[in-house]
Amino acid sequence: MNTLEQLLAQLGMTGVAGELKNLIFAANGPKPRIVLQDAINNVIEITENAQYCLVFDQPLTGAGLSWRELTAWWTLKQGLAGSERDRARSLYRRLDESMDGNEAERLVFKTYAELYARADGFDLPALIPQVYLHYDPYTRLERGGRSPLIRQRMDFLLLVANRGRIVIEVDGRQHYAESDGRANPARYAEMVKEDRSLRLAGYEVYRFGAKELKRSLIHDVR
Repeated sequence: MNTLEQLLAQLGMTGVAGELKNLIFAANGPKPRIVLQDAINNVIEITENAQYCLVFDQPLTGAGLSWRELTAWWTLKQGLAGSERDRARSLYRRLDESMDGNEAERLVFKTYAELYARADGFDLPALIPQVYLHYDPYTRLERGGRSPLIRQRMDFLLLVANRGRIVIEVDGRQHYAESDGRANPARYAEMVKEDRSLRLAGYEVYRFGAKELKRSLIHDVR
């Protein structure tokens, strides 16, 4: 059992009820437009901007989703040749693109991905960036600057054994303050409420301050 699994066992993680159906992640361009192709069976279709996001469409095993399995899916999707590590590097570069401009998130992703280089590293749970959790078909601009959904995307998601889902959030100032730096208690309260709802649904949610991560990760690199 790896260290991550040992930690989760100690935490008593219960897992999320239901089966994974739509894993849409790592958008590196405009927001995808989604419609319900079959509202009864919850079948979705991306009608616009599908080229900018990734959609994992394979069934999960009871072990979750490992980096090796995600790499194999990427290989088939892209028709790649070469070694497994070369194909994994291609996937890494594509996922990294979705965090363009957010150095704290990229540091987290890079640091975790270094674990894949271990002898058993490809069997670790894949750290999946920018995963759609809720979905509002309209942009904030179209809604006058506010969405009815508090959090549409998770910074990172790990799919682990027994339907376990771990959410990792990297918080910058925009999570608790206005653009001018003034504290926004209402924004913070909404974020805490949403975290609570996720935990009640069986998710594990961990938040880290971007400033803390930058400081500690940069120190470790040095």
